[in-house]
Amino acid sequence: MHFRFQAMIAIATSFLTMLSLQNSPAFGIETRANSSGAPRTAVLIELFTSEGCSSCPPADVLLGQFERFQPVPAADLIVLSEHVDDWDDIGWKDPYSSRQFSLRQADYAHRFRLDEPYTPQMVVDGNIQLVGSDERQAIQAIENAAKVDKIAISLSAPHLGNNSLTVHVEVGAALSRAKSAAGQVWIALADDSDQSNVRRGENAGRILNHVAVVRAHTQVGMVEGNDTFSKDVTVSTGNAILRKLRVVAIVQEGAAGRVLGVGSTRLSN
Repeated sequence: MHFRFQAMIAIATSFLTMLSLQNSPAFGIETRANSSGAPRTAVLIELFTSEGCSSCPPADVLLGQFERFQPVPAADLIVLSEHVDDWDDIGWKDPYSSRQFSLRQADYAHRFRLDEPYTPQMVVDGNIQLVGSDERQAIQAIENAAKVDKIAISLSAPHLGNNSLTVHVEVGAALSRAKSAAGQVWIALADDSDQSNVRRGENAGRILNHVAVVRAHTQVGMVEGNDTFSKDVTVSTGNAILRKLRVVAIVQEGAAGRVLGVGSTRLSN
């Protein structure tokens, strides 16, 4: 049984119409700069959520706001929405849920010494966890994460095959402060956006919108110490919507450890 959290912030929906999404290229990593022109540090934001959870919609909206508005000048936020299946037998089966993400969240719960997983849960750079709708705490965690140097990651030459995607992944050498760190290299494929008309369960009657819904999460290699990684990798596209697909490369200490580097690209028709 998950802990049930009430929304801890009020989402100012009218503010959404005042800003527009930043344009992004069909291929290539988005590189944002802060007001001083300095490059931002890529920070991974994972949201564990479910359409069966009444406390999750505010967190889903907040995740979309983080991506859209990029509220921390020093951080380039790369977001992922991972739908767990724990709520699927309580009135509504989340069409984006996967047991794989429930197990990933359970690994985080063990690492953070939680009694049990809960939704909505936000994990920042694999290193800090918090209630997914707590904007103030999330901003503080992002600000701290942006101060940590990351391994450089680039993605290039993505192309689709038969139920698969191939992309070239370049992972730079570990920085001096992380020389002894070994990292797993992961590729996450995510729908750019999704929408559901929920007919049953705690969110019955609501239309829910999501960003960066992960459909496949695959380990493609390892890096040790100061080793680099340069390889064409091929992963299954699973149930991803290919017309609006984003690709995220993650280097992480273990399956649920500290994120050492993250990069992203998008495919667009």
